[in-house]
Amino acid sequence: MSLPKLNKPFSMIREFHLADWFTLANAVCGTGALFSMMTYLQVEDVMHVYFACGLVLAAFIFDVLDGRIARWRQKTSAMGRELDSLADVISFGVAPVVIAYGCGMQGLYDRIVLICFVACGVSRLARYNVTAESLSGGKDKVKYFEGTPIPTSLLLVLVMFIAAWQGALHESLWFGKWLLGGFTLHPLVLLFALSGSLMVSRIRFPKF
Repeated sequence: MSLPKLNKPFSMIREFHLADWFTLANAVCGTGALFSMMTYLQVEDVMHVYFACGLVLAAFIFDVLDGRIARWRQKTSAMGRELDSLADVISFGVAPVVIAYGCGMQGLYDRIVLICFVACGVSRLARYNVTAESLSGGKDKVKYFEGTPIPTSLLLVLVMFIAAWQGALHESLWFGKWLLGGFTLHPLVLLFALSGSLMVSRIRFPKF
């Protein structure tokens, strides 16, 4: 009976391109943002909200760099595209809604909107993966996006950062709250509804 080779667990890692490591850094930053918000909910120190928002910004930088590096080295792969989508779901789908929840959008309607936002983001990424080849016209770079890219959720994170900076969290959230049928809706969460709708729209946005 032969023993398995010790280097087998690392065989997949050896297949990674340089851009894939930047994609993994994107996912690491997104996961760090989740931990920061969980810590904020435990200790209620607003610095952890700042850390979470900063980590999403860092994830965005890594997301931009991985595409630039892939085109510069002319090394792209189907695995790299899937890896990028999975990282984006964490950093620009799940992390922003957890930040919003931690900042006070915790009503039933808020949760429904935030869940729908993540669903829209996942759907947007899946659609992009299956249409990227046709959108690129046979080239390495797509000419335009159908629907806004999920990293545009960074704008929502910026809104949360400013709200935290001004102390507009929880009961002090901008625009207050509405009680509808005995359940709470914070109007600010409708920004997530708008962003999610734009992501799954057929509106074409040029890619620069």
